[in-house]
Formats: sequence, structure tokens, C-alpha cells
Amino acid sequence: MDAELEGWKAAGQVFDYLGFDIFYRVDGLPAGSGPYLLAIHGYPFNSWDWSLIWPAITQRFTVIAPDMIGMGFSDKPRAYEYSVADHADMHEALLRHLGVEHAHILAHDLGDSVGQELLARMHFGEQSYGDWCIDSITWLNGGLFNEAYTPRAMQKLMSRTPMGDLMSPLQGSPLSRRLLEPTLAEMFGPHTKPDSELMAKFHQILEYNDGKRVLHKVGRFLDDRYRHRNRWVRAMRETAVPMRLIDGPVDPNSGAHMAARYRDVIPNADVVMLGDDIGHWPQIEAPEQVSAHFLEFVTTLI
Repeated sequence: MDAELEGWKAAGQVFDYLGFDIFYRVDGLPAGSGPYLLAIHGYPFNSWDWSLIWPAITQRFTVIAPDMIGMGFSDKPRAYEYSVADHADMHEALLRHLGVEHAHILAHDLGDSVGQELLARMHFGEQSYGDWCIDSITWLNGGLFNEAYTPRAMQKLMSRTPMGDLMSPLQGSPLSRRLLEPTLAEMFGPHTKPDSELMAKFHQILEYNDGKRVLHKVGRFLDDRYRHRNRWVRAMRETAVPMRLIDGPVDPNSGAHMAARYRDVIPNADVVMLGDDIGHWPQIEAPEQVSAHFLEFVTTLI
């Protein structure tokens, strides 16, 4: 494994979630000495997505960044019902494990859906592992409104058709890499495409614990977005929790069109549009901008 990824993994630890090992990192301010930040990564990678903004956010927070089950350095069981609700349960279980009662949230991609579920649970009194309070939410690019979300064709084929099960035995092969890499590259901006080194890291994260065999199963969260859309959006419209969207506009999945929908749906929407060349992974493509806009927002709240 790449030395940087090895270092990230070595700096973390695991906790038991219903018999499965969940990797997480806690870093920054000593626990209890300042605000907590729960960083919820997206699909299909892991907490390492936050590495370029890690120095900035750990100066101001005790940062908690787990790898969701089925991804990264956490267990990746094949016989498992992956869902947004279960990912939310895991995050709530981790916060209880750590004794955290208040936290800000920074979320990306699938993490947005998990954040929406966590917000809805708090808003409607449905939390699974005891009461805790969300102090703010910062959304990065993700499918906040399924009616505005435009996933790539390969993502739909792998996660919403039998193609995923048929292709599963080939995951990790040269063929699967040739299919995956253009889809990933398409989601970055024109000047921020992943180079061969970054792409190699992505593959190592996906392949850890034979993870590509469950990649399509984890990706079936798209159906959850349809099922829970109205409940999630109602919570977002009614909540008093401060929220900000920081959006990479040229993301074909959830770029400027998603930000426009956010402004249409959310009262008094706080939206920051990044440079015109930033795509789906703003924390990787424009880490300094993301850090600045995030900290400018939360500094007024802590």
C-alpha cells in the first residue's frame, strides 16, 4: 500500500459496530477541549478524502472521521444490507462510543445523504443511539435532491441493475479499472483531473479487504435517496441548524444545477460556489478554498 495511505491507516483505530470493525480517526483538539466535527466521506472512497484539508480543520476541532462499512479500511462484508439508514446508525454508534453529545458535520457525496438522515432523525426525534445535537452542517457536492441528481451511466448500471452482480467477480481486474477510471476522471474539473498517483491511491482504497466485490452493493444508496427524499427535505426546510452548501460547479452529478435546486428549495439558502473549474471532489481539487469557506462559516457558530 502507498506510504501515505499506510500512514493514514496507522493513525486510526477501530471500534466494534455490531460485530464488524469500523475504522476511524480522531485528531485535532484534545477531546472535550473544543468543538467536535464529524466528517462524513462519500462514495466510493473513505476518510482519506479529507487529508488535504485535515491540517486546517484539526486546528479548530476535534475531528472524527470514520470509514463507512463497505468502504476504506473498515470491514466490507458481502452478505450485508448496505443502506443510508445503516450508515447513519454507525455514525450515531461511534459518537456514543466516544461520548460525543454535540458535533458539527462536514459531509460529501454519500455523506450528504447520511447527514440528511442524521438531521431528519434529530428533527423528528428518531435517533437510534441516544440524543445528540447537530451544531451545523456543511454540505459539499452530493445528491441532496434526487430530482436534480445526474449520476454517471456506469454508476447507474453498477448499482441499479443486475450488471453490478455480474461484474463483481471482475472487480479489481484491468478491465474494471479501464471502466472505472474514465468515470472518476469525468467527475473532476478540467484542470484538476486525478494523476496516475492519485488514481493508484483510489484503486488501493477500493481494493483493500477485497472491497471492489461489494462496491456495487454499497452504491445502491441511490434508491434510498428516492425513498427518503421528502422526509429529508422537510427536515432541511424546517430545521434551525445552520447549513451551508459549498459546491464545485462543473461536477456533472451535483454541480451548479444542484446548487440552483438548493437555492430553490431551502429558505435563506447559504451557498458558496467555487471556481468554474472545480468538480465533484472540492476537498481534493480546491482544499484551500474549501477550508476557508468552511471555517469562515463555522467560526461564527463556535
